[in-house]
Amino acid sequence: MTGLVLLGPPGVGKGTQAERLRDSLGLLHLSTGEILRRAVAAKSPLGQRVAAVIASGNLVSDELVGEVVDQALRQDGAASKGFLLDGFPRTLGQVGILDRILEPAGLTLDHAVLIEAPQDLLVRRLTGRRICPGCSALYHVDGRPPSTAGVCDACGARLVQRDDDREEVVTERLRVYRQQITPVIAAYRERGLLREIDGSGSADEVFARVLASVRGVAV
Repeated sequence: MTGLVLLGPPGVGKGTQAERLRDSLGLLHLSTGEILRRAVAAKSPLGQRVAAVIASGNLVSDELVGEVVDQALRQDGAASKGFLLDGFPRTLGQVGILDRILEPAGLTLDHAVLIEAPQDLLVRRLTGRRICPGCSALYHVDGRPPSTAGVCDACGARLVQRDDDREEVVTERLRVYRQQITPVIAAYRERGLLREIDGSGSADEVFARVLASVRGVAV
């Protein structure tokens, strides 16, 4: 059984790599955002507490996120499959919460996989995204451009850039991420769990590095 946490900045491709790791290693993949949405949709007592916080416009606390993660790990078969956490922990406080979750559940953390990429590459990946306001099709000026620049292939509408993909917003998101994640990285490095991966290149190239690092194979 393998226990992983996946770390990395916005735009580095964590979601893609998490799906590939899940399929390759047969792990239970828990994305923090997804399990929060599941808890709310289930209307369980815990989900109702999460929904109330979200409805109030406040951020879900570390402790409440920890409860949701704890419940998901216990209910979804992590003990038999192994687990991959994507989006948790994000702060040093959440590192401690995860420690308290894993021990009584009989689970261990084997690797903290950190995927990194240069700042300018991350900014380019995030600011290059475009969306069709008509049919919601997604494009990227580099990775998935439309046939005609600025025009949706599916419905012909003019593509737009979302407000949260503008450079000043992206730069601030990356700044906040760095501020929060630095002590998390230090904690896992000190424990000898950190696996640092170059996130440049294609998704296939990055996955090869991730898998080799987890398996202890040089590439």
